[in-house]
Amino acid sequence: MVGAGRLGTQNDVMTSPPSPEVGLTVVANGIATNLHDVGSGDPVLLLHGSGPGVTAWANWRLSIPALAERFRVIAPDIVGFGFTERPAGVTYDLSTWTDHAIGVMDALGIEQAHVVGNSFGGSLAMSLAIHHPERVNRLVLMGSVGVPFAITPGLDAVWGYEPSVENMLALLHLFAYDPALAGADLAELRYQASIRPGVQEAFAAMFPPPRQVALDAMTHPLDDIRSIAQRTLIVHGSDDKVIPMANSLALLELIDDSQLHVFSRCGHWTQIEHALEFTDLVTGFLAFDGR
Repeated sequence: MVGAGRLGTQNDVMTSPPSPEVGLTVVANGIATNLHDVGSGDPVLLLHGSGPGVTAWANWRLSIPALAERFRVIAPDIVGFGFTERPAGVTYDLSTWTDHAIGVMDALGIEQAHVVGNSFGGSLAMSLAIHHPERVNRLVLMGSVGVPFAITPGLDAVWGYEPSVENMLALLHLFAYDPALAGADLAELRYQASIRPGVQEAFAAMFPPPRQVALDAMTHPLDDIRSIAQRTLIVHGSDDKVIPMANSLALLELIDDSQLHVFSRCGHWTQIEHALEFTDLVTGFLAFDGR
């Protein structure tokens, strides 16, 4: 049984300003879940990536306000990440993450949503479309995992992160094409996020070595991907060092009703490096009522 209900915000229990990464708490699939729920209109579910210390807000902070001008935007911290509860004994795998994402929708009374998935979140978005097709309207996949590929040195470094400011800065430089977007201040912030109690332990449990095994566990059978009937927008950065663009080319071939947009001079942070163009692209794709 999926639990539901708003438990409140940090403003209910704190007098000092809360972190912008903390939003509402709802019980989704039995898990106290931190999420952001803003705007009105057709629901759009944003599924973040798997970088160390990631939260929905950190991943989507530039996208949420723009998309919320047209849609109801829901951005949860998926179990194991961010400020969502990490229950003792939870198994971190695609089945758990899929059940949790569906639980978020159930907790908010959302029957169907557009789903936007970034990297790790792309595989999760595909899982929703494959296993719960009636819950997914349109699909956006950004720098997505989910098809077979040999793990890149970049992704191996991301999943093998050991907490330090220096290591975090090195990862940020992997993510971004423009090093100016990955400065020391951001590295310090993301490092602090990565060492909150329980965060690194959960992160290490998700992607232990050999990390190719963890990557393969996020891969869908090709026939399952071919079964995806939703209109799909595939997005990739031409200079992505974490996820190869060959993934998006494969998805373009596998998903019948799909289109691909490639951003030049862009790494793995499409939604940050090209924020305005990205949100314009996604808004147009999700709002378009023709064929």
